Amino acid sequence: MTSPTQSPAHPCAGCGAGVAFAPGTTALRCPYCGLEQPIAPPARQVREHSYEAFLAKPRVRTVAPHRFTCPGCSARTESDAISKTCQFCGTALVADTADDDQVAPEAVLPFVLDRGGARKALRSWVRTRWFAPNRLKKVTEAESMKSTYLPHWTFDAATVSDYVGQRGEHYWITTSYTDSNGRRRTRRERRTRWYPAGGRVARDFDDVLVAATTHVDGDDLGKLEPWPLKEAVPFQPGYVAGHHSLRYDTEPEAGLQQAKGVMRGVIEGDCRRDIGGDVQRVFSVDTSYSGVTFKLLLLPVWVGTYLFGGRSYQVLINGVGGEVQGDRPYSAVKIALAVLAALAVVAGVVWLYLANHA
Repeated sequence: MTSPTQSPAHPCAGCGAGVAFAPGTTALRCPYCGLEQPIAPPARQVREHSYEAFLAKPRVRTVAPHRFTCPGCSARTESDAISKTCQFCGTALVADTADDDQVAPEAVLPFVLDRGGARKALRSWVRTRWFAPNRLKKVTEAESMKSTYLPHWTFDAATVSDYVGQRGEHYWITTSYTDSNGRRRTRRERRTRWYPAGGRVARDFDDVLVAATTHVDGDDLGKLEPWPLKEAVPFQPGYVAGHHSLRYDTEPEAGLQQAKGVMRGVIEGDCRRDIGGDVQRVFSVDTSYSGVTFKLLLLPVWVGTYLFGGRSYQVLINGVGGEVQGDRPYSAVKIALAVLAALAVVAGVVWLYLANHA
């Protein structure tokens, strides 16, 4: 099944050009004359969807690309993106996801950082990369970036976990030993007594976030957190108009397994606190999940790539808070100078020690 183009708004009332969502506002703005059109307030709240009901529905594993017909120049194109701009005239294009074979986006966290704000965040990030070549500053400032909504899953669940482990309690004893001069000495040493432990803990999870795309580095994407998820709004085409939006390529089933991995770490912490004592051992945890719900959420990220020394590097910028993560080159000269400086400090400390103990 293919999706037709969905127009996010009428053309600009001032000049007839296509309009795009203006970061930091609730309006569509014409890039030529600056006229703004407000996006209608949502008529509903962001909803969570039953994961059990989702599994009961028939699935289509092969997903057809969206077909776009540009309202500006009538060009017809196909793309896996949910939203993009026409490559011929620049008109904002948004697919109608209502009849898509994939799960439709439920919510979107709109961009707050515009292009100027993203460049400012990137320049600040570059200045703190101490071991990067000086030429990197000029390269990154000259590169363009693309505002992109990246798909994520959020999961809610009620959990009950039975665990088995041990509680460790410290105690101290006095021991004797012979020092290097042959004299008998005593010292206090810590020991631990272990006691069996077991019990049950319960926790409700809300909005456990999992990336639903493999097109960007997962580690860097995860480091862009935290996100103000409570500020997400119900999906409307206007919020993604003029920006690129990716379809998901991580299915909900795989996303839930990743979310459970996040939950397991939190649950183990609950078990340790329940065990108490000075230290804990957790041997096994058996968790049951109930009331699992999920939704597809689009998060705003400025994605930039640049070439340096014949290699391509990618940077990601949180489109709300401005956090920057990504790759960068290293300067061999700066690293060598830092190593020499550290060696000089160590040599100075050794010299002072020997001089005071001569």
